[in-house]
Amino acid sequence: MSSTEDTTAQSSIFKDCLARRVIAQPALSDTPDASSSSSSGSDLDEFISYLASEVWETLPSQLRALTHEHPVIDVDADALSLATIPGSFTDTLVSYGIAADPDSACDFLRSVLRDYVDEARAPPPAWSSTRTSECEICERDVPLTYHHLIPRSTHTKVLKRKWHPESLLNSVAWLCRPCHSAVHGIATNEELAREYYTIELLLTREDIQKWKKYASKQRWGVRRG
Repeated sequence: MSSTEDTTAQSSIFKDCLARRVIAQPALSDTPDASSSSSSGSDLDEFISYLASEVWETLPSQLRALTHEHPVIDVDADALSLATIPGSFTDTLVSYGIAADPDSACDFLRSVLRDYVDEARAPPPAWSSTRTSECEICERDVPLTYHHLIPRSTHTKVLKRKWHPESLLNSVAWLCRPCHSAVHGIATNEELAREYYTIELLLTREDIQKWKKYASKQRWGVRRG
C-alpha cells in the first residue's frame, strides 16, 4: 500500500471515530440532519466530513500514518493542545453544544484520538480477505470481522446468572470493523451480553440506528489484510 493510500485509510478511520463520538452526544439533536428520520443522512455526513477535514491535516504526522505495525502513541502525553487545534473545529463543537468551551473541545478531540489509535493499530483479521457478505448493521458489501454477541469475558457470569442457555454463548454477528467498534462503544460487555445479544436487539437502539444511517453512506476505503 502506498503512503497516499495509507493516509486515505487512516483519515477514514479517524472520520469514523469522530462520527461515533459526535453521534453519541445528546446535543446531536441540534446538528444537521439529526432529527430527521426521513433524510438521506447527507447533511450529517457533510457536517462530520467538515469537522474531520478541519483537524486531520493539523494532527502530528506520526498519528496520521499510524498502523498496527507502529508502537502505541500516548495521546494524553502528546503535544496536542488548543494552540494546535484549528479554531474552526473548536468553535463548531462549541456552537453545536458538543463541547462546552474550547478546553472541552480539546478533551473531546483527545477522546476521538484515543479511539483512533486503538482502531488504527488493530491488526488486520486473517479472515478479512475471504468474507464478502454484507455487514449486518450498515449492510455494506465490505470485509467483515466477527462480533461475539455475548462477549467471551462474560460467559461465566452469563451461565451463573442464567441469562442465556449455553447454546447461545458462541453466537456471532458479522460486522465491518467500524460497525464492530461502534457496537462496543455503546455499552459494556456485560450490558451487551445481558441486553443486546442479537442484531435485532442492537438495532432497537437509537444510537445504533443513527450510526447505521451514517455508516451505510460511507465509501469503503480501508484496506485490511
